[in-house]
Amino acid sequence: MSQVESKTAKQKLKLPNKFEVLLLNDDYTSMDFVVDVLRRFFHKEFLAAEAIMLKIHIDGEAVCGTYSYDVAQTKVSQVIEYSRKNDQPLMSVLREISS
Repeated sequence: MSQVESKTAKQKLKLPNKFEVLLLNDDYTSMDFVVDVLRRFFHKEFLAAEAIMLKIHIDGEAVCGTYSYDVAQTKVSQVIEYSRKNDQPLMSVLREISS
C-alpha cells in the first residue's frame, strides 16, 4: 500500500466531530418552560430535566446533549423556534467538542 493510499484509508476511518447543544440562562424564561424544552426536544426524564434546568440557572448554561453537527443544529433551531412561538427568549447554541 502506498503512502497516499494509507493516508486516505486513515481519513475514511476518522469519526465525525461531535457538538454539544447548550441552553443559556436568561432572566425571563420560566423554569417550567425550560423543563418542558428539555423533555420535549432532548427526551429527558422529569428529574433529569429539572437538574439540568437548575444547572442552567446557577451556571448560566448547561449541556443538554451531544450530537453530530446536523442533529445538533436541528436541535438548536427547534428550541429557538419553539421558544419564539411561545414568546420566550430562551437561547440555544452548539459548541464543538475539541478532540
